[in-house]
Parts: sequence; C-alpha cells; structure tokens
Amino acid sequence: MAETLTAVDDWPVDTVAVGVTDADATREARGAVDEVLPFASVTKPLAAYAVLIAVQDGALHLDEPAGPEGATVRHLLAHAGGLNFEAGPLIGEPGARRGYSNAGYELLGTLVADRVGVSFADHLDHEVLTPLGMVDTALDGSPAKDGRGTVTDLLAFCRELLAPTLLDADLHREATTVAFPGLDGVLPGHGRQSPNDWGLGFEIKDGKDPHWTGATMSPASFGHFGQSGSFVVVDPDAGIGLASLADRPFGDWSREAWPPLMDAAIRSHGR
Repeated sequence: MAETLTAVDDWPVDTVAVGVTDADATREARGAVDEVLPFASVTKPLAAYAVLIAVQDGALHLDEPAGPEGATVRHLLAHAGGLNFEAGPLIGEPGARRGYSNAGYELLGTLVADRVGVSFADHLDHEVLTPLGMVDTALDGSPAKDGRGTVTDLLAFCRELLAPTLLDADLHREATTVAFPGLDGVLPGHGRQSPNDWGLGFEIKDGKDPHWTGATMSPASFGHFGQSGSFVVVDPDAGIGLASLADRPFGDWSREAWPPLMDAAIRSHGR
C-alpha cells in the first residue's frame, strides 16, 4: 500500500489522525485514528443524514415549513433559511442567500426529536451511528457542533456516502447535489463565494476558489470541515473519501496542509 499521508507527521498539531477509504475498505490511515476527538461542524453532515432518514421514513418532509416564515426543512439543511449563524435577527428572506447557520440545525434537531419521540442524539445513534458501526461516536449537545468520535468512525461514514445503504439513491443524490442553485454567501474561513453551493447538509465544491479541498478533487466533491481542525470529504468521481481530526483549531495551518494531502490521496488511491 502506498503511503501518501506521511505529510501529517509535519503538521503543527499535537494529535492528528487522517484516513482514506474507498467504498469497501480503508485504503490508508495515519495517526491516532481511534482517539476520540471533537468533530465541531463535521457534526452537521451526520445530523443531516439523521434528518434525511426521518424524511425517508415519513416523519417529516423536506418542503414542510420549518424555522422562519417561508422557510422549509430543505432551506435549513442547505443553509438557505435566512437565519443568522446563532440565534438572532434574520439575515434575509428564505432562499435569498446562503447563510451558514448553527441555529438552523438546532431547529431541525428539535423538530426531528418531536416527530420521532426520542432525543435527537438517540435518533442519530439508532438510525446512523449504530448501523454504520460508528461505535465511538456520540452527540453530546447541539446537532450543529457537539459530535465527537474517531477517524475510524468517520471513514465508515465516508463509505456510506460513497455507496449508500441507509438512504435511497434518489434522496442521497438530492442531499449531495446543489440545493437552491446560484445563491451567494460566505464560506467560513474562505470568504465570499459566488455561488456558494451546498446540498442538504453537505458543502459542494463546484468551482469555489479558494477552497479547503485539493485542487484535483472533482467539482462533484462534497463534505464539511469543522473549527476543531476536522474534515470529512468524498470525491464520488475518484471513488474515495477522506477524514481527519486534530487538536488544533482550523486556521492558516489547515488551509495550507489539507489541499496537498487530498491531492496526494487522489493520485494514489483515486480510480
């Protein structure tokens, strides 16, 4: 097996773990892949998956009202509901711009819990974490940011994203392609993007520049990064996913370190 992840040894962090997987199995891993670390906003795609399973089961619907007047479940999943980052004044009308929002995911967590009759954390565990064997992952608060777990578990999630078993094909496709095309907005840590494309819980790479993913990753790539120095990303064209956790917040170091590592993984493990 080619070793393409050795660059992580030089990252300016005390604890780090990175892995690469295809749809069947982990291809390469390095670092503390079984150490539990905070996900920060990498919690959101897991939470979104749990919301989508509730949609698939008929507990709620993507286009039913949720949040501000005129907003729907779909708007909140796609950061298009007009909500502020945290609770506060609206930033605009639903569907008018992309406004990255923790508050929207917290509203979704409350809505799903009300519909399914258990806490959102229990719903996530029962419907996503346990079926995927993500035994060291848990949600300890907000569905926007309070997940924790291991890279080993996140690689299992990547395999689900590459070859879904929990969502039907149409809903998976809807989640991982652009919702509300053409909306502008700020991509945290990378400035204003026009357009700032998102699916339902997943940021879509498309033609964004600058971006936190590798230059050779396809425009169809989708994923999420977190303020804790975490990321999960899948390139469906290359057939691989990557995940990383660290104990240093996202910043200049990660903007410099992540893209070349992803490009190396594409070269070595992409199809």
